[in-house]
Amino acid sequence: MNKRVLIIDDEPDIILKLRMALELNGFRTDSYSDSILAYKNFRAGVYDLVLLDIKMPNVDGFQLYQKIKRTDSRVKICFLTASEFYDEEIGKEQGFDGFNEVRKTIEIACLIDRIRPLLIPPLLP
Repeated sequence: MNKRVLIIDDEPDIILKLRMALELNGFRTDSYSDSILAYKNFRAGVYDLVLLDIKMPNVDGFQLYQKIKRTDSRVKICFLTASEFYDEEIGKEQGFDGFNEVRKTIEIACLIDRIRPLLIPPLLP
């Protein structure tokens, strides 16, 4: 597959779990546990997908989403959340198009199934 994914989450154990799962499934990954550092090092055109935690210190996921999209409007972003409904409702209220989210407790196979359509364009008939 060779798609490149950036993981931004303030929980190192979540980062480790996601990196291992994605790399075992053929993705290349980078990760940051600090949202400010992640944005300082973010470059347009490098990543196919950003997995972005919503609740982080300093700069939260919604704020970071806006900054990343200003830098690279083409990158796909999928939010990571521990919440059931609250974050999705806030995201939609704030006007995030195509609000994609993954629960942090998701099974790895489900995670891969959830992000793969974001990275692979549909086949034309």
